[in-house]
Amino acid sequence: MDWGKVVYIFFALMSLTTTAGFLVDHNTVALFIAASINVVSTLLKIGVKNILSAELFASSLVADLHLVPAYLYAELANDMSAAVAMAAGALLANLFSVGLIYIESAKTKEEF
Repeated sequence: MDWGKVVYIFFALMSLTTTAGFLVDHNTVALFIAASINVVSTLLKIGVKNILSAELFASSLVADLHLVPAYLYAELANDMSAAVAMAAGALLANLFSVGLIYIESAKTKEEF
């Protein structure tokens, strides 16, 4: 088992689920956790040399550029509706990223 791949996919899924968790419960702490985990997921994607690595990195950057401003809107501007709208965009970017991970896993050959 490739533990590097396990950690990489874990953080990609965790960023998806924490963003969805914020959309269920509009809590700024949940949004901060979602943004933090998404940034870690983006940092893990920097060194990846896979088939769809550029697309995976770009989708993660899109999610970052939605979640960080969403947190700022929620915390500084007290505009939770704008934060929820931006987090929904991040959720779509994370869904796209997880879809790319599935496609990439189907395309790569792993020997057991």
